Amino acid sequence: MIKGITAVAAVASGEAFERLGSLFRALGFESGKGWEDNGGKGSAFLAPVGNLELVTGRAPAVPALLVEVTQLDAVYDAVRAWMLSTEGGAFRTEEIVVRLTAVAATHWNSRLFTVELAPGLKLGFWESENALHGKPIAVEGDLSAAGKRFAIVVARWNAVITDRLLQGSLDALHRSGAKAEDIEIVRVPGAWEIPSAARMLAETKRVHAVITLGVLLRGETAHYEAIYNEVARGIGQSAQETGVPHAFGVLTCETLEQALDRAGLKAGNKGFEAAIAAIEMASIQDKIGQVR
Repeated sequence: MIKGITAVAAVASGEAFERLGSLFRALGFESGKGWEDNGGKGSAFLAPVGNLELVTGRAPAVPALLVEVTQLDAVYDAVRAWMLSTEGGAFRTEEIVVRLTAVAATHWNSRLFTVELAPGLKLGFWESENALHGKPIAVEGDLSAAGKRFAIVVARWNAVITDRLLQGSLDALHRSGAKAEDIEIVRVPGAWEIPSAARMLAETKRVHAVITLGVLLRGETAHYEAIYNEVARGIGQSAQETGVPHAFGVLTCETLEQALDRAGLKAGNKGFEAAIAAIEMASIQDKIGQVR
């Protein structure tokens, strides 16, 4: 039912009111709907998120008006430049030294500076040092293959490419803690046969994820797109209907040179990337299962 929160702060004088509004506009706040009557006037400034913090037992360690920002040092420079400008009231340098504190670390894992625009009107600007602060809580997979079993379906066609993809996948699995006995490799004639083998393995329920590796070159077949569409559809359908994660490592390239580049020569190894995706999806499946 709660939609938002608004903090209403009294400003002592019209001069301070205009000065504060000027600073907020200079920093890029979105203006809301203001009001004015015989008794006074108000201005609204909107932020993406709001927060209300209550303190007891001691006085708050920060000003009542506290603005969370990103790139705190840039905001500090912007505030100082505004104070030196005519619009900001052209504070003298010696005034700025007193009114504008340096950016400093706090005991609550953040950095903060304050600025006093007028007597009784002090603002604080802060930035969290926690990279995940403010981000929504999400289930994410761990890149650990320890204790999990994987199947790799790899096409023999264009083995000069697929063998490189296979080595990339094995490298990723071993680096992430998978044991050799927990990795099952199945070789099939070509890309067309990959979905069928992948589904057979997934239906056994003895593996946590299936990695599919192959390559299709446009110049080798006139029905390249038809094959690719069916291979992609079949792998996706197998994953959805069996509930076992499938990682897609089937290359679709114009030339052999492009395929070599994507198999580790220049553009990374897509077999390695597919294995990493399989490891993460297997971990996510475990975590979602635990939630249930």
